[in-house]
Amino acid sequence: MRIPPYYRLPTWQRFFAGVAVGAIISWFVFLHLFGVLQEEHVRTIAELNDQIADLKNDIRIWQEDYIKLNKINKKKLTVQEIHIRLINAEQYKLDSYTTFRIQESVKEDISHLIAKDIETVYKSKELLTKAIENKTYRINEQTYRLEIQELFLFTTLSIELRLKPVNS
Repeated sequence: MRIPPYYRLPTWQRFFAGVAVGAIISWFVFLHLFGVLQEEHVRTIAELNDQIADLKNDIRIWQEDYIKLNKINKKKLTVQEIHIRLINAEQYKLDSYTTFRIQESVKEDISHLIAKDIETVYKSKELLTKAIENKTYRINEQTYRLEIQELFLFTTLSIELRLKPVNS
């Protein structure tokens, strides 16, 4: 059995030539469209990379500013309120007025700390402790001293005090 010789007929030769020319033309069209699409993708990627670089630069600038502002704000933190609490007033059967007088006396002694930097107050906490603990109070013919139980320092200075009788 033999394959018929179609390649010798002019109609088949034109058909095969058309297929070959069509394949070549379609290949060039494909290359052109693929190239155009690739150029668009490359351009888009380049634009996005530029945007990413700009945004990273913006983030870096914002972070530097944020860190600077935090440092400045930390320096600006000041004591705004003072809270004094006497924790063992009931033990010595002190009335609320006497407790209030002791608390107000301590507040007066340390009222100069309001509007001071927290850092300055922290550095002088030993002096603050000695100023509070060295003062004596005479209540019902008994002499008492205060002892600092807890001292919390932030924008509110909170001090918990304990009364101790002075042995004369």
